[in-house]
This record gives sequence, structure tokens and C-alpha cells, in this order.
Amino acid sequence: MTADRNSETTIDEIIDSSRVFAVVGASNKPERASFGVMKVLIGQGYTVHPVNPGLAGQRIHDRLVYARLDDVPAPVDVVDIFRNAADALGVVRDAIRLRDALAIKTVWMQLGIVNEQAADEAEAAGLLAVMDRCPAIEFRRRKMR
Repeated sequence: MTADRNSETTIDEIIDSSRVFAVVGASNKPERASFGVMKVLIGQGYTVHPVNPGLAGQRIHDRLVYARLDDVPAPVDVVDIFRNAADALGVVRDAIRLRDALAIKTVWMQLGIVNEQAADEAEAAGLLAVMDRCPAIEFRRRKMR
């Protein structure tokens, strides 16, 4: 059981309707979860924009790394957050601020990341908010049904 508020149907709809993920907290280290999840997303046919100020200008999985969400080209369907729960609020607030400019529809806090305030603010701004889930796991779950 996750801390997420969404039904399996809603998660499936997000996965099916999304094409572009901005991965905030992207890592170039193969042992990090974000590295593996980006590889899975790319393998599933999604466009992925890694975001990490310390790696800006470099490439992860042959994708240019952006310093900030503000720098990512539109559109972005999902802002996938690989930051700790406390930092997730700032990322969500950036996503809310950039919602219209980037056409953001969903903020997705990765497995283990729960921030109720961030989810509340995202939903109040008209975004879907996912917490404590991983899209790579969701792809596997869908195949098992």
C-alpha cells in the first residue's frame, strides 16, 4: 500500500496520456534509482529531460541535463521528483509556477517520498499529485495484470 491518493485507474491514465517526463534530481550514477528509472522511461518510449544543477550541460542516457525545471523545453507532462520529501515541496511549487508555460499535468513523487502539503498545493493548482510510487514499478504491475 502506498501513501498515494490515486486509484490504479488514475495511475494508468497518467501513464497512458503522458509522453514527456522531467526527472528532477536525476543522477548519472548507475546505482541511483533515478538513473534506472530514466532508462526504463526511455525504453518505454517517453521523452525524458534530466534536471540536476550539478550536472547541467552533461548527458545522462544521451539526454541533455538541465540545471532547473525552468530550463526544460515545453511540453512536460510529468515532473518526476527524486528529491527528499522536504525538498519535494519546492519542486512542486516550481511545477505549479511553470504549469502553463510547460503544460505540466502531474507531479510524481517517487517511491518513499511523501509530502502531503506538496500534494495538497499541487491539487489545489489543478495538477494531479502522485506520491510514494515509481513509474518503472507501475509498468511492471501493468504487465502482470
